[in-house]
Amino acid sequence: MSAPDDTTSRVRRKRMEIFAFLFLTAVVMPVLAVGTVGTYGLGVWIYQMFAGPPG
Repeated sequence: MSAPDDTTSRVRRKRMEIFAFLFLTAVVMPVLAVGTVGTYGLGVWIYQMFAGPPG
């Protein structure tokens, strides 16, 4: 009797894994990339306000 329930559970788990992978690659990683580059740029900009432009 547990065979259909086990199959349904596997299908649901696989679907959730695919959803999690797509969410991570399409949403979380781009947000982290933009945040990292933006934070670095802001840090350089603030540093240059105090230290002056390079050169």
